[in-house]
Amino acid sequence: MRHQRKGRKLGRDAAHRKAMFANLTGALVTHGRIKTTLAKAKEVRPIAESMVTLGKRGDLHARRQAIAFLRSKTVVHALFADVAPRFEEREGGYTRIVKLGPRQGDAAEMAYLEFVD
Repeated sequence: MRHQRKGRKLGRDAAHRKAMFANLTGALVTHGRIKTTLAKAKEVRPIAESMVTLGKRGDLHARRQAIAFLRSKTVVHALFADVAPRFEEREGGYTRIVKLGPRQGDAAEMAYLEFVD
């Protein structure tokens, strides 16, 4: 039984999972909305919310923490300059998941992960 085991493995090893979450979070920051599977969206959502919280803090240490995870200075600049100021007065809940239905090829449940505006 999986008592007290949080997180999905998604058929990947730890390094692949971490890189995938960083890439999905970077795409969300860049484009504002990504289309992915429901399981991936549910896993990326808390990471994206914590990145927005780092952007709202705005200090040098938060910027360095964001660069360490996202691995792209342009994405981090977009996060701190464009995304974080939009949520300045909001206390949390920066993203939403919109279910789309099954994918044609393998019937995987698809969803949009997008920023709330």
